[in-house]
Amino acid sequence: MATEGNSNFVQPAIPKFDGHYDHWSMLMENFLRSKEYWSLIEQGLPLAPNSSEVTEPQRKLYEEQKLKDLKVKNYLFQSIDRTIMETILVKDTSQQIWESMRLKYQGSTRVKRAQLQALRREFEVLHMKEGEGVDEYFGRTLTIANKMRIHGENLTQVVIIEKILRSMTSKFDYVVCSVEESNDLDKLTIDELQSSLLVHEQRMKGHGRSNEEQALKISFEDRVGGRGRGRENFRGRGRGRRGQPFNKALVECYKCHKLGHFQYECPNLENNVNYAELNEEEDLLLMADDAQIICVETKNGFHT
Repeated sequence: MATEGNSNFVQPAIPKFDGHYDHWSMLMENFLRSKEYWSLIEQGLPLAPNSSEVTEPQRKLYEEQKLKDLKVKNYLFQSIDRTIMETILVKDTSQQIWESMRLKYQGSTRVKRAQLQALRREFEVLHMKEGEGVDEYFGRTLTIANKMRIHGENLTQVVIIEKILRSMTSKFDYVVCSVEESNDLDKLTIDELQSSLLVHEQRMKGHGRSNEEQALKISFEDRVGGRGRGRENFRGRGRGRRGQPFNKALVECYKCHKLGHFQYECPNLENNVNYAELNEEEDLLLMADDAQIICVETKNGFHT
């Protein structure tokens, strides 16, 4: 088995301070305990004995402790960044350096922990709003997730994906079920999920435009009397455009060009020929007084 004296022995890495004091202090404490130097942090370097009363064993013990303290300081110097070390004014002993780090960063760690709790609550209650786009919702979700990571939360990609899937609006239920059934969420990326939801969103917008156009078409046909039904609407209902009364006195006969009657009622026609037997290629010119438009009746209905 390899020992510390063996050239093949691998020394444990000195923990680097990355701004998260609680994590760093735990690793550093374990490192110093493994070296049997932790007592210098807890108790500090003993006072130097009085030279007039010191015995040789006392002097030797003090020198050993001082050498150990120098080694601990060396570990701390390697662990802490230079810009931080320059802010520590008193660093004669390893205990002074450790205490200064605790006062500087343990308080801010408590603040970060409180902020992280608030972000966790915000993340849990986060839901997609009605009318909100996929890109907008992903932006809000990932902003909170990134803040949580900055404050030390180990937020995996699958956790974010599961959160998004269970917080979409009901119109995405079909695609959410499809994604969950056809994909391994542990392997699915956030970008792939966003792409699938964007495609579904575009399809829904396309269907919405088609339905709107169909509704406008039906509304327009109802207002002008409907294609293929113009003759019946004008004859049966006796009303013009927009529900206004139809003034027959302004109708011009296509046969004699006199006002007041239709072509099929024209007295100049022999035997008062029935309108249904007229040549279907002939047209009936109608003039609506209030709308001030001209309607031409053909075998296919009225056209404006």
